[in-house]
Amino acid sequence: MSRSEPQQPATGTVMTDPVRYPSSASVPVRTKRGFALVLMTLLVPGSAQIVAGDRKLGRIALRVTLSAWVLLAAAVLLLVVNRTLLINIITNQFASLVIILVLVALALGWAFLFINTLRLIRPVLLAPAARPAVGIALVLALVLSSGTLGYAAYLLNVGRNAIGSIFAAGPSIDPVDGRYNFLMMGGDAGDDRTGRRPDSLSVLSVDAKTGQTAIISVPRNLQNAQFSEGSPMRKIYPDGYDCGDACLINAINTEVTNEHADLYPGVADPGAQATLEAVSGTLGITVQAYVLVDMDGFAKLIDAMGGIRIKAGGWVPISGPMIDEANGIHGMPDGWIPAGDQHLDGFHALWYGRSREFVDDYARIQRQQCVQQAMLKQLDPATLLAKFEDIASAGTKVVESNISSSQLGSFVDLAMKAKGKEAKRLTIGPPDFDASFSTVPDFDIIHDKVDQLLASASAPQGAAPVDGLVEPATAGGRLQASAQVPLAALLAAGGAPAQTAPPSSDFTPVTTTPDGEPITEAMLNQLKSEGNEQALRELVATNGLCAPL
Repeated sequence: MSRSEPQQPATGTVMTDPVRYPSSASVPVRTKRGFALVLMTLLVPGSAQIVAGDRKLGRIALRVTLSAWVLLAAAVLLLVVNRTLLINIITNQFASLVIILVLVALALGWAFLFINTLRLIRPVLLAPAARPAVGIALVLALVLSSGTLGYAAYLLNVGRNAIGSIFAAGPSIDPVDGRYNFLMMGGDAGDDRTGRRPDSLSVLSVDAKTGQTAIISVPRNLQNAQFSEGSPMRKIYPDGYDCGDACLINAINTEVTNEHADLYPGVADPGAQATLEAVSGTLGITVQAYVLVDMDGFAKLIDAMGGIRIKAGGWVPISGPMIDEANGIHGMPDGWIPAGDQHLDGFHALWYGRSREFVDDYARIQRQQCVQQAMLKQLDPATLLAKFEDIASAGTKVVESNISSSQLGSFVDLAMKAKGKEAKRLTIGPPDFDASFSTVPDFDIIHDKVDQLLASASAPQGAAPVDGLVEPATAGGRLQASAQVPLAALLAAGGAPAQTAPPSSDFTPVTTTPDGEPITEAMLNQLKSEGNEQALRELVATNGLCAPL
């Protein structure tokens, strides 16, 4: 007799229970019984065995089921009362491994119960027409239950591997003056390169309680960068990184990697750490951690998100090969990103943030800020869940970070708080300072503006604006004006919209020439082929204007 078959009753007992003894039931009852047992195994694993099969197996399964429900309820409770702790548990390397093993065990156990339930149904007793329907129902229930648990274990393992690849295992960091400050560096990394010259430097400053964010962009050509107190590089450059025109802030990474790595014993990336210290000293704040992103990985990440949506103020070239290195002149563009509402894939988003042909670095910085804002705004939980595997895989393209994996829960929680809040923004260059400011920066002015920005970003929503950030004022010789002032009036005054708050999206993209003729890719390429660089600069001059949609 099969172990799952019920024991025969004592002599004289009438076997009329159709659940335990289907042989005595009618064909319609047997069919209903089959569907009922499948549903019971799906909803309360073990209950089918209790009522129709091996009660010992059923009791074991029910205990496991109840334990799983208790753990699930505890997780939901943690999600409500202490979301950070729950995320820390899930992202912890050991705890996540235990969870993965438990999910796999539950998936296999549930699958075994469905197989056992199939034996209890005894398909041979069903009407021939009912057998396929019951079989399909059982397979669907098996996929819905065990399949879901197995897939959850797989995704958790993908995330676990990504976390291990990207984040450090070092000590956690504490907020300074109530804020976490992260240096985001973007550059092209390769095996043939020693040290990196990051093309993009920006500090993401996040209020530790509210998640209110500020983005401070530092131009790569900033000179005389100041190293923070305690930096080993301060002994070499006590008055700032002032060794001449070649000593731009983005050259620190390479110099330290090649010449001064011995000053940073035990540090995984001395160049990145020294750059962090230079940004800290320059801005007058403590930057606690860095993330260095490979641009190829950046493009893959945006593709994994399904692209980003932006409103572009002007046409942006996808630059062709360099033909005049000394003067920075490229050949014919490989393409153009039009002005107006755009949905950009990774390749085009990368070029939108990277291109600086026909404009200066500061227009590029504004576009980079816009791309960052679009990513923060549009990476919602639904997108993250739907594209988790691709996003996690692309995330491993982050070259390195010294953010501790033990704090991911706190930072994910902060990111969720920041969702939907507008970020304050400041650029150490146009439009917040004039173009010459980065060559001879006044660090007292920089510190003052950064302090005002962070005070504004820490103020409660709807509070009165901090002095100096809204009213017109001069900064490094530039007229600072409200972002709401019409663009034409600002251009007439020789100014530009202040970026201490995200740019207003009510600007009009430049899609026509001053004569009203529509700007087209063919027109721009024709001007390029004629060598009319000045006309191109005039037509694309507004391509720094951008807003996330």
